[in-house]
Amino acid sequence: MTSVVRTRLLATTQEILAGEQRAWAARYDVAPISSLVPRSRARVAGVLRSVTYAPAGAVTALRAELYDGTGSIDLVWTGRRDVPGIVAGRRLLATGTVARSEPGRSRPAIHNPVYDLLPAGEEHA
Repeated sequence: MTSVVRTRLLATTQEILAGEQRAWAARYDVAPISSLVPRSRARVAGVLRSVTYAPAGAVTALRAELYDGTGSIDLVWTGRRDVPGIVAGRRLLATGTVARSEPGRSRPAIHNPVYDLLPAGEEHA
C-alpha cells in the first residue's frame, strides 16, 4: 500500500475535505489564509462556511466566514444588512487589506472586500 493511499485511508473526513478545499483554492493563484499578515493586501479564495447578520440595534454589518482548507478569515461588509450572492456554501474570490482579529474574535478580517462570486458550476467543484 502506498503512503498516499495509507494517508488517505487514515485521514479524517475533515482532513480530506480540507485537502480538497486547499487544492481547489490553489487553482486561483491566491494566498493561503493561514499565511496572511495583518495590514497587507491579499487575494483569497474559499467557501463561505457561515454568514452572520447584525442584530437589531447593533452596528449594521454583514459578516461571512471564508474557509480555504488552511484557515478562515472574516469578510465584513459594513453598513450592509445583505449582499446579494453572499450565502453559506458559496465559493468566491476576495481581495482586500487584512486586519487583525477584533477583540472577542479569533479570525483576521477583510473589511469591505472586492469579491467575485464564482459561477454556479464552480460552487461544487
